[in-house]
Amino acid sequence: MLFFLVLSFWVPAVLTSGQVWPLNSTPRKTVTLSNRGHVFQEEGVWNYTTMLLMEDEGVLILGAREAIFALDLNNITHKKAMVKWAVTSEMQRTCIFKGKRQFPFQTECHNYIRILHKMSNDTMFVCGTNAFNPTCDIMSYKDGKLTLEGKQQDGNGKCPFDPFQRCASEFVLPSFIGMKHVAEGDDNPEGDDDKIYLFFNESPVEYDTYSKMEVSRVARICKGDVVGQWTLHNRWTSFLKTHLDCPVPQTRLPLLIQDVFLFCPDTWKNCMFYGVFTPQGEMPEYSAVCAYRIQDIRDVFSKGKFKKLRSTLFIKKWATYSGPVPDPRPGACINSKTKEKGFSNSLDPLGKTLQFIRDNPLMDQAVKPSEQPLLVKKGAVFTRIVVASTTALDGSSHQVMFIGTASGSVLKAVNYDGKMVIIEEVQLFKQSEPVKILQLSITLGQLYAGSEEATVQMPLSTCDHYASCMDCVLARDPYCGWDLSAERCIAIKNIHPDTHRQVVQSLRDGNAARCPAVESTTIIKTFYLGNEVRLLCQPGSNLARVQWSVNNHTIQNSNKYHIHHNNLLILNASDSDAGFYTCTSVESSNGNDYVIQNATYELRLGDFMEHSSIQPQVQEQQKCLFFLNILVIIPTLILLALVVWNFYKGHFAVQRCLEKAEESPQSVSVCQEPLQIVQESSTELTINRIAESPDMTNQHNGDKLLQ
Repeated sequence: MLFFLVLSFWVPAVLTSGQVWPLNSTPRKTVTLSNRGHVFQEEGVWNYTTMLLMEDEGVLILGAREAIFALDLNNITHKKAMVKWAVTSEMQRTCIFKGKRQFPFQTECHNYIRILHKMSNDTMFVCGTNAFNPTCDIMSYKDGKLTLEGKQQDGNGKCPFDPFQRCASEFVLPSFIGMKHVAEGDDNPEGDDDKIYLFFNESPVEYDTYSKMEVSRVARICKGDVVGQWTLHNRWTSFLKTHLDCPVPQTRLPLLIQDVFLFCPDTWKNCMFYGVFTPQGEMPEYSAVCAYRIQDIRDVFSKGKFKKLRSTLFIKKWATYSGPVPDPRPGACINSKTKEKGFSNSLDPLGKTLQFIRDNPLMDQAVKPSEQPLLVKKGAVFTRIVVASTTALDGSSHQVMFIGTASGSVLKAVNYDGKMVIIEEVQLFKQSEPVKILQLSITLGQLYAGSEEATVQMPLSTCDHYASCMDCVLARDPYCGWDLSAERCIAIKNIHPDTHRQVVQSLRDGNAARCPAVESTTIIKTFYLGNEVRLLCQPGSNLARVQWSVNNHTIQNSNKYHIHHNNLLILNASDSDAGFYTCTSVESSNGNDYVIQNATYELRLGDFMEHSSIQPQVQEQQKCLFFLNILVIIPTLILLALVVWNFYKGHFAVQRCLEKAEESPQSVSVCQEPLQIVQESSTELTINRIAESPDMTNQHNGDKLLQ
C-alpha cells in the first residue's frame, strides 16, 4: 500500500542576537557556464522543475509543462525519449470557467508535472496538476521509450492543485511518503521505527504579535504511523513539531526555510540536514545556510518539554508544560519497550496519550543549528541546496554545498573549520530566471539544475579552468590540486598515491608558498602627446586587489593618474609619462599576500609625423575624395554661371515665343525656326533674330527678357 503526504510550504528561521558573523561572503570567482556544461530546452516547453535521476538506466527523467523527457545523464542535450501529457480541451475549458488565469500568459490551466518517484527498475509514479485537477499515472522507461500506462488515478493529496505552489513528497515502500525519510530502524538497538521529517513555514501560535509573521518548523512522524481512528480521526498519532532556528544578527524577523537537503555520510546517526533560509518582509536582507544534526532534533522530540495552551478569563497563551507526561510518551514511535508493554502499532496507545498529543503537538524548545550559520550572504536570495562529499589530498572529508539563487546562479561553497569559502558563483540562467530545482549525481560527478526556461548540467569540479598554481591553490577547491611536474591543475581523485608529493593543495590555510612565482608579461604600447592613455588590468580573483606602479613607484589617484575599476587612466599624456607600468593582482590568504597575476606595460612616446602616416590608406582615400569633390563642384559652378549670364543677356527666348504664339500662327513659325538653330549657336542667332524682327513687339519682348 502506498501512502502520500504532500505539504505546501515555504521554509523558515528565527530571531537572534549578538553574534558577530561575516554578512557578505564574496565568491572568489564569478563565471558563466560557457563551455563548462550543457543546456537542454525544447521549443514550446516550459517549467523544467521536476527531476528523477535513474543512474542505473543512465537517464535523467525531467518533468516539465505537459511533457516528460528522458535525457542522457552524461550529456543532457541528447534526448533519448519524450512523452506528452497535455490536458484535454474539456479540462482546460473547465479550468478557465472556474476563473483560473488563462490569458494573457496562458499559465495555470495546463498539466505541470510535479511528482516523479521511482517504483521499480523501470517504472515510475508520476503526477501532474492537470488544469487544477491533480492526476497520477504509472510510467515506464523500457527499450529507450517513455510510456504512460494510462492507469490514471486521483492525485488529490499527492500532487498540488496550483502549479506554482511549493510542495514536497517522498516515496517509501511499502507504507509512507513524507519530506525526508531517515531509516533509523535499520540498526537501532532499541528497535525504533524509521522517521519522516517535515520542514515547513507557518504562522506561530505561540508568539504574541500584531504583525503578520511566520516561523520555520521541523516536524516528525513515525513511518509506522497508520493514522488515528477516534481521538485523532484521520490524523497522525505521532505528529510533533517545533521551531527551527537559523540565527542571523541584524535581522528583525525570523528567516524562512526554502529548501532542505539530507546528508548522511554513513549511518543515520551522523545524518545532517542542510537548509537554506531567506528573509520575510518587503525588504530583502540576508540569506543563510544552517546545518542541523539529526541527534539534536531527536533529543528535542524525545526528551524536550511540551508547550500547552493556558487560558484565563481574557487571555490565551502558550506556555511551557511542566506537568506529568503520559506513558507511552506522546509522539514516540513503537519500539522494543512499547511492544513489551503490549503496544504493537500506533493505534494501541491509551486515550490519554493520544489526547495529549492532539492538544499539545508543539515542543517548547527550538532546534538549534550545529553551529552558527555556515553561510550568510547579504542581498542574495537562496532557493535550493544540495551537498556533495569529497576527499581531499590529505584524506580529510569535506562537504561541498551547491546553492541555487533567485538570480539564476549556483554558489559552490565549503566551510573550513567555521570559515566559509565560496569557491565560485556560476551563472546558469538569465538573471531573471531563479534556480527551481537541483539534483546531484555523485556517481558521475554532475549537478543538474532546472528553471522555468531550461535545464543545465554542470560538473562538480572543473580543475582545468584554474590557469596557474596560485589560482588553483588559492581557490581552496577540495576537488583540485596543482601538479608541479605536469604544471596543471588536476582532479584529486585521479592522483596516484606515488605522486602526492608533487601535488599542492591547501584547503584550510590557502598556503600557496610552494607555488612558483608568477611570471610577468610585457606589453609594448605607444602613446602621443596630449592623448589619454588607458591601461587595462583584470584581477585574477574577486578577492584580489590591484596595485599599479610606474618605474617601481606606487601610483595613487591624482590629477595625472586615475584608477577606475582596476584600470589606469593617464590624462593629458606628456613625454615624461613614458616608462614601465606594472599591474599586480594580489590575493591575501591566512595573513599572507600572494601575487596571482602580473602584467607590465612599456609605454613609449610615438613620433607625431609617424603617427600621421600610420593610416596611409585612409589618407589616400581622403585625398581621392577631395579631388572628386573639386571635379564635381567646379563644373557645377561654371554651368550655374553660364545659366545666369544667358538669362541676364536675354538669350533664353522661351517667354517671348509663347507671347508671339498668342498673336498669330506666323509668329510661331518665325520663332520655331530660330529655336532649332539656337541649339548650335544660341548667342549669335538669337541676337540676329531679335534685330531682324520687323515687329516692334519682339523688341518689347526682348526688353522684357532683359529685365
